[in-house]
Amino acid sequence: MKPTGEKLSALRQLMKNLPNNQGTIRAYLVPSSDAHQSEYLAAHDERRAFVSGFDGSAGTVLVTETEALLWTDGRYYQQAGKQLDANWTLMKDGLPDTPSIDAWLAKTLERGSVVGVDANLFTAAAWKPLQTSLKTAGCTLLAVTPNLVDLIWKEQLPVPNHELLTLSTTFTGRSTAEKLASVREKMTEKRASVLVVSALDEIAWLLNLRGTEIDYNPVFFAYVMVTLDELHLFVDGAKIVPTVLEHFRENRVEVRVHPYGDVHTELQRLTRESTGLVWISSGSSYALTALVPEEKRFQNITPIELMKAVKNVTEAKGMRDCHVRDGLALCQYLAWLERTIAAGTPVTEISGAAELERLRSRQDRYKGLSFATISASGPNASIIHYHPLPETNRPITNQEMYLCDSGAQYLDGTTDVTRTVHFGQPSDEEIRAFTHVLKGQIALGTAVFPRKVEGRFLDSIARKALWDIGLDYGHGTGHGVGHFLNVHEGPMGIGIRLMPNDPGLEENMFLSNEPGYYKDGQFGIRIEDIVQVVTADVGTNFDGRGALTFRTVTMCPIQTRLIDVKLLTDEEREHLNNYHDQVYETLAPLLRSAADHETLAWLKRETAPI
Repeated sequence: MKPTGEKLSALRQLMKNLPNNQGTIRAYLVPSSDAHQSEYLAAHDERRAFVSGFDGSAGTVLVTETEALLWTDGRYYQQAGKQLDANWTLMKDGLPDTPSIDAWLAKTLERGSVVGVDANLFTAAAWKPLQTSLKTAGCTLLAVTPNLVDLIWKEQLPVPNHELLTLSTTFTGRSTAEKLASVREKMTEKRASVLVVSALDEIAWLLNLRGTEIDYNPVFFAYVMVTLDELHLFVDGAKIVPTVLEHFRENRVEVRVHPYGDVHTELQRLTRESTGLVWISSGSSYALTALVPEEKRFQNITPIELMKAVKNVTEAKGMRDCHVRDGLALCQYLAWLERTIAAGTPVTEISGAAELERLRSRQDRYKGLSFATISASGPNASIIHYHPLPETNRPITNQEMYLCDSGAQYLDGTTDVTRTVHFGQPSDEEIRAFTHVLKGQIALGTAVFPRKVEGRFLDSIARKALWDIGLDYGHGTGHGVGHFLNVHEGPMGIGIRLMPNDPGLEENMFLSNEPGYYKDGQFGIRIEDIVQVVTADVGTNFDGRGALTFRTVTMCPIQTRLIDVKLLTDEEREHLNNYHDQVYETLAPLLRSAADHETLAWLKRETAPI
C-alpha cells in the first residue's frame, strides 16, 4: 500500500460511520483553507497536504469510497504530479476536459448520496452552487463536525498562539478609530448594524496589529465584529498583554475582548439584537454565514477589504521605500551569485536562497520573508511554484537559466519580485521566449486604462506578445500586495479567471506585473515587478472618468543578456533604458555609501543602455 493508503482507509471508515450519529457519507471534501479562508496556512490547518501528500497552496481533495482525487490549477500540475502517489488522480483544474468538482459529483454519485465537508473551511460563496448542483442530481451536501481529517491526524500540531506586534500610525497612516469611523459610514450606507470580519489580514489592518501565527503572513488568529458603537474582538486572551491594551488606548478605541471560540454564540446574540442588517462577506465560512437568517443577511465584500487595498499616503510611501531597500539586497545577491559561480565555488538553490535571505535581513525594518523563496535552476524553474527541498536541490551554474521569485516583509511594506537570469550563454529558444515575456511585461507596465476598469480586461495585454508566437503561461498576471501584510491581496487582480468581487483598479493600489513562460522539464521564465496604480493624463481622460497607468516600484535590473534587442520596438527599448536609469540612480548612492564597490560595478554594467 502506498504512503497515503492508510490515511485514506481511516478516512473512509469514518465516512461510513460519522461521529455524533450524523450518518454515512459517500464523498468527503477537504479544501485548502482554514476557518478564515486563508491562502497560506498554519501547520495545524494543512489538512489537505496531510491526507494527500501535495503541499501546494491551492487545491481541493475529494475522497469517495473508491477514489481519491485532487483538483489544482496550472501553477501546480507538475508539483502535484510528483507528490501524489498511486492512490490519487490529479484533476487539472482549468483545462477544458477537466470537469468541475460539482459536475464530477453530480455525474458519478448515485441519487440519494450525501457529500460531507467541514463548513468552517468552506465559504458561503462555494457552498450554495455546490448544494444546488447536488440537489439537482438528487444528492445532499452535509456540514460534518468535527473535521474528519483531524480525527485521524494523530500528530496534528496545536493552533499557534504568539505575541502580537503593535504598529504606530508612523507606519499605518491612520488610527484604528479613524478606520472604524470609515467602516461605520459604509455600514450606515448599507443599513447594517453588525459587520462580521473573519479574514485575518483585514483584522490585522483594522486594528493596526500584526502577528506571526502563519509563516510569511504577519497575521494572528482572531475574529472581529463591528457594531455602530462597539468593537468585539475574539482572540486568545493571552495575546491581550499590557502593550496591546496601551496600543488600543493610543488608537483611541475601546475593545470588548471575547474568547476566540465564542464567535458563533456571540454572532447569534448580536444577530438577534440587531435592528439592521448583518454584513458578512460571501468569502466567510458557511458555518458562520448560516447563523445569520437570510432576511437579515447582507453579503458583500467587507468595506475593510477595499480600504486595505487602496493604500493611504503613508502606506504608499512605505511600499515605495521598502522596495528600494529590497532591490538593494536583491542586486547584492545577483552580483554575489555571478561572482561565486565565476569563481567555481559551488552554490545550490537552497544555499543561494539562504544567502538572499541573509542579505535581506540586513535591511532596515526587515521582519522576515513574505513567502518561501522560489530558487529554481534549469528544469526546476518550469515548476511554477517550485520551492527547493534537499531531494530536489540543484546547483546554480552558468549552464542553465536560474529563476528567483522572492520577497520580504518590512514594517513599512511587503515586496515580491522575480528575476530570471543566465550566467553563461542562453540558447536561442530561451532568448526568444524571454524577450517575448519582457515585451508583455512592458506592455502591461506602460498601459493606460480607465479608472475602475477590472484587472481581467488588462490580462491579455501581457499575453499578446507570447500569443503572437504560440506561447502562454498557466497563472494569473497580477495580484494585489498588502502593506506589511499578505503578499497576495484581493479583491483586485489581473488574470483570465473572473474575480467576482473585483471593484476595479484605483489610484494607490499595488499589484504585481508577472508574465512568464515555462517549458516543462527544461526551463522557466518569469519577470515580476510590483507596480503602483497612478493617475495618467491622456486625451479627454476617458471623458472625465479618469485615466490610470502603472508606476514600477521594484528596483532591480532585468538581465539584458537574455534579450534579443531586434525583437524590441524603439518604444520598448526606450522604456527599458529609462527604467534601468532609474534603478541605477536610485541604488548607486546607497551602494557607494555602503562601500559595496563590487555590486556597484555589477549594477552599472547591468543597467547600461541597449
